[in-house]
Amino acid sequence: MKNKNKFIGVNFGGHDTSATLLIDDNIVAACEQERFDLLKHSRSFPLEAINECLRIGKISINDIDEISFGTDIFDLIREVYLKPALQDESRLKFLIKDIEKIKIFLNIEKRLRELTGFKGKVNFLRHHMCHLASTYYPSGFNNALVVSYDGMGEYETGMIGVGKNGKIRVLHDKVHYPHSLGLIYSAITFYLGWKHHCDEGIIMGLAPFGDYNENIPKQKKTYLDVFRDIIYQTSPLNYKINLDYISYHKKRDVWISEKFTSIFGPKREYGGKITKNFKNIAAALQKRIEEVVISQLKYCNKKYNQKKLCISGGVGLNCSLNGKIVESKIFDEIFVQPASGDAGISYGAALLSSLKNKNKLKVSKNHNFYLGSSFQTNEILDSIKKSKQKFEKPRDLLIKVANLLSEGKIVAWFQGKSEFGPRALGNRSILSRPFPETQRDFINKKVKFRESFRPFAPAVLNEMREEFFEINQESPHMLIACNVKPSMKKKIPAVVHVDNSCRVQTVTFESNEKFYLLIKEFYAITKCPVLLNTSFNVKGQPIVNTPKQAIDCFLSTNLDVLCIGEYLLKK
Repeated sequence: MKNKNKFIGVNFGGHDTSATLLIDDNIVAACEQERFDLLKHSRSFPLEAINECLRIGKISINDIDEISFGTDIFDLIREVYLKPALQDESRLKFLIKDIEKIKIFLNIEKRLRELTGFKGKVNFLRHHMCHLASTYYPSGFNNALVVSYDGMGEYETGMIGVGKNGKIRVLHDKVHYPHSLGLIYSAITFYLGWKHHCDEGIIMGLAPFGDYNENIPKQKKTYLDVFRDIIYQTSPLNYKINLDYISYHKKRDVWISEKFTSIFGPKREYGGKITKNFKNIAAALQKRIEEVVISQLKYCNKKYNQKKLCISGGVGLNCSLNGKIVESKIFDEIFVQPASGDAGISYGAALLSSLKNKNKLKVSKNHNFYLGSSFQTNEILDSIKKSKQKFEKPRDLLIKVANLLSEGKIVAWFQGKSEFGPRALGNRSILSRPFPETQRDFINKKVKFRESFRPFAPAVLNEMREEFFEINQESPHMLIACNVKPSMKKKIPAVVHVDNSCRVQTVTFESNEKFYLLIKEFYAITKCPVLLNTSFNVKGQPIVNTPKQAIDCFLSTNLDVLCIGEYLLKK
């Protein structure tokens, strides 16, 4: 490997810290720190993630040519802390309160070298450029519009560019903090009683239960009317957040203003009743985000004549929005980075490091995001024996598991390399038959320990996707919502949301051989080519990463069976 270029990208400085290893233009490994420290959306320095990437790549730290952080730390400090503090006394309080955080930022290179022993070159790259790179280069689209929407980078809250012949040209990056689609979504998540930078997906799931066209009690405006006032466009590519409604730019952890509560009422406390009012707010927020993004994309399509779209940034995890983009037919095809949130920053940073050294990087279809930890049979067997649980090694594992699923058993499925990103794609999954409808309710309540209204994804044999779902492209990463065909709804009710939508995962033999063959065996038994697929974790915890974590989670929930490698465990 001496002659091959080797780069590590790192995300640190916010949530979802991670590391990615690239060797000779190929992504070899990508790991999230939360899988090691068991802190969901971890903000810790990703030392274990870096070390795991090195282990997977079978190299040492000083084999690496360059390490790149996916944030320009110095620009962030200057634009987010120093300049605002000189202009606004309230922002000076932010600076003083965050002084220890700033010190960590300033010492990050020193810390990296101390923790890892790295002696090579260290770079600091632009946050949103890393987002764009993370989705453009693995898309397989030589020419494409490339977009990123999230909370904020250094101070930009989004970026729009065009990818052409292996290079990205930025078209627009003029929307700056506090004007942010990601942060307003976080603010409403907080108001509705869940955790910001963590539970935004819950709001997406809640939105279909609301009516954004309903009038607000004691108001003459609808919920959507007010959200159009909160998020308003100033030009085809620019929008603003009405600062009268928010407080996150003034006070730490106070996300919405008194004006907001005067219209919508007091904040919901965690565990409080989810009223019609709260459902309507979620619906209006979701609808307004869709309106703004799709308006921008239509303008870009008309001006730059791009037929393909690449999406990244935390907002890219909004599968309902992505579904609406596909439904709009603005583009012939879209690709969404599976780790669109900030974990994907390390992926983009590794790619940009390579690009910087070569001046050009090949665009290729690389939809394999099984890039994390894997375990040998002896390691798995050792963990099983230590648990003192009864187990078996079936001769026909897939047939056995398919039969258990057909009988209604809920199966924890632990195979191969862990997925990079927040979606379990058939290697760290909890699986079930997609019927009856009560199957969804049971898994939410007794297995995942989460809200009853939250939906599950259907994993379908790709060749049969159009028989069941209204989708005309592959969706391998569970990031595009679409409607189920009316004739099929009764066959798979446990994976159909209240608005008839499904967050579909299309599975091919090439993408995940073992998972594909399992679904095929289930199809042979039940005549249904669909499985309910959700992440192998419980609410508030990261997806399991190790055999021990898998066994512990299995034993602490109402899961029926654990299929781990070649072995089956039953209670």
